[in-house]
Amino acid sequence: MNNFAYVRPNDIDSALNLMRTRPKARFLAGGTNLLDLWKMGVEQPQTIIDISRLGLRDIAPRPDGTGLRIGALARNSDVAEHSLVLSQYPVLSRALLSGASPQLRNAATVGGNLMQRTRCPYFYDPAFPSCNKRKPGSGCGALNGYNRTHAILGQSDLCIATNPSDMCVALAILDAQIRVISPDGERVIPIGEFHRLPGDHPELDTTLQPNELITAVDLPPMADTKHAVYLKVRDRSLYAFALVSVAAALTIENGSITGARIALGGVAHKPWREPEAEALIQGSPARPIFERAADRLLQGAHAYRYNQYKMTLARKSVIRALSAAAAST
Repeated sequence: MNNFAYVRPNDIDSALNLMRTRPKARFLAGGTNLLDLWKMGVEQPQTIIDISRLGLRDIAPRPDGTGLRIGALARNSDVAEHSLVLSQYPVLSRALLSGASPQLRNAATVGGNLMQRTRCPYFYDPAFPSCNKRKPGSGCGALNGYNRTHAILGQSDLCIATNPSDMCVALAILDAQIRVISPDGERVIPIGEFHRLPGDHPELDTTLQPNELITAVDLPPMADTKHAVYLKVRDRSLYAFALVSVAAALTIENGSITGARIALGGVAHKPWREPEAEALIQGSPARPIFERAADRLLQGAHAYRYNQYKMTLARKSVIRALSAAAAST
């Protein structure tokens, strides 16, 4: 363990100032991801800024009275069990409850979940020398290695890692807005623009700037809460990351689908949505419509030696999730 400084500011301005002035500083919330990375040697911070005293835990309607605002330090378990989430955004609750274990959900925060890093073993273990995400320019060990859990959409030759979050897949179909603050003021980042595809810079997971802090997640009102599902396919029923996951929400009026939102997890560097696939789902709920949407959502997908199964698994999961959403009451 390297020597490091530990500070616990009492307000946001102090936390931002510390991040600006301290070299290799990291914010610490629940620590469920950072501490793992630190123990493995992937992260070696010189300053830990404990933000647990900043508040940011409220879960309440937005100031205009519509939708919901979730504080960045709200615990995953508290969000999943909150009455407003259960009644207005049940798909978010289901996604959160499918992730990790009860003990981890009691510690993990919403902001930390948004910043969660890939579980690619080539990234997580410095014993593997080739990882462009951990060490830019070193290569991608997974590209020709054991890539069973890796991406089939949006990847590049520099990185085929996936985003591990369940929560973010649900946030994608909820059109969440991420509120952040820096010394220059506040800004709002749509969830679809928050996570990056790897491209030429796989070391950058998000569009968050180094001097910014997540303060809250805003959710607009959800028109139809009944026809929304979260489906997670994994190797075991507990404490496993998704091989493929699907968040799907339909708006159904008089027996016809008038709107659809679909996001795939476990297949890309970010939750994967495709507006053209969603636009195909119109009219009466029917399997052929869902099949066409699944094919469009997976257009351009490319698998590797050990993850060919994801092509079929993702297609069938989308169809199954949409069918379940259409049948739910």
